[in-house]
Amino acid sequence: MSEENPGRLRRAVRRLASDEHEIEADDLQKKVEKDGAHPVARCQQREVVTVLGTVRSMTLRPLAGTPTLEVELYDGSGTVMLTWLGRREIAGIQPGRQLRATGRITTDGAQRVIFNPRYELVLAAS
Repeated sequence: MSEENPGRLRRAVRRLASDEHEIEADDLQKKVEKDGAHPVARCQQREVVTVLGTVRSMTLRPLAGTPTLEVELYDGSGTVMLTWLGRREIAGIQPGRQLRATGRITTDGAQRVIFNPRYELVLAAS
């Protein structure tokens, strides 16, 4: 028996005992690591980062009379709010979609935020 089998068995048992959200978080964290993106939970204030995750929600809010699109992105380790000033919508971005975003991270209270990030839509793995 190879040394890999005990590890595979342990992972299989853990996946069976985990709920759907834990499995999704593990899968997303593996994808983030493989892609070379920064895990949201380890992003530092004022650092330029590239994050990868799944869009959880989208909100349109006026900010000082300017439309502002807020997108909550989840990567398995935490969430970051991607905020586009002056935008009402962005084609292709919708809840459930995966995307990669790059920008300077800041915080608004306890929430991590990236304003006007560069972004790229990511095809979900089949």
